[in-house]
Amino acid sequence: MYRRLFSSAARRYHENPLGLPRQRAAPQIPRRTPPAKRGIPNVKKVLAVASGKGGVGKSTVAVNLAFALGMLPGRLRVGILDLDIFGPSVPMLMGLSHAGKPNLTEAGALLPVTNHGLATMSMGYLLPKGVDTAVVWRGLMVQKAVQQLLFDVDWKGLDVLVVDMPPGTGDVPLTLGQLVKVDGSVIVSTPQDVALTDVKKGIAMFRKVSVPVTGLVLNQSHFVCGNCTTPHYLFGSPDRFREAARLMGVDVLGELPLVPGVSEGGDSGVPYVLTGRNEVWNEVMRGVAEKVWASL
Repeated sequence: MYRRLFSSAARRYHENPLGLPRQRAAPQIPRRTPPAKRGIPNVKKVLAVASGKGGVGKSTVAVNLAFALGMLPGRLRVGILDLDIFGPSVPMLMGLSHAGKPNLTEAGALLPVTNHGLATMSMGYLLPKGVDTAVVWRGLMVQKAVQQLLFDVDWKGLDVLVVDMPPGTGDVPLTLGQLVKVDGSVIVSTPQDVALTDVKKGIAMFRKVSVPVTGLVLNQSHFVCGNCTTPHYLFGSPDRFREAARLMGVDVLGELPLVPGVSEGGDSGVPYVLTGRNEVWNEVMRGVAEKVWASL
């Protein structure tokens, strides 16, 4: 028997921002000493997907990478956790914008919402209906909400949990890096120098909290028109990106071309990797998944 979120008796305050009917134990962030990292219940490997700047296609890459991992030989059990508290994108990208609030187990844990065979959890499911609903929380509330999303979800057993991070180096990535044993991270960028500058900050942040940086993904690296095979570098040559990765000592996992269908798939809630269209794009994404899984 499952319960619906939320219980009328549940209170929303800084210790329980999601309003869960029962608080489960979560690690606290001590004031002076580093917290002890722990695993996420029923999850073998945790992969963070991040970006230094918004608008580079990070969430789209995260969702498609989750499916690409699940398509590898052995059929890994994969889920995706959307930790973008203020601007969650996973519900729309997964075709779950109208999924409603998730059910709860008898123990008070959130049950993932599933579509296309992939289990998901997002702050977007917990907000009141209406696209204009905004989360207006200070840092402590955000930290507590992240803790609840990390430790109060019943994933039922996953090989890999892909965590879609908010852009930048704020409270959410720091909380994840301090509390959870993260097995790897992928940083997404576009070729522009302004995006690369923030990538360097993201790498520095992950290294500071001892999160392994698996590699970089260059999104929208080039465009190939339908009438020729010549790549057009709309946002600058990828050479600067490759050189920056080399100087930072980080691998480039793949360079995804700019394909209109990727955006269309996100808007329609059908991740592009599921369509099998554009062999080049899908081949690059499969290659990224293979490299990521080999490193975890």
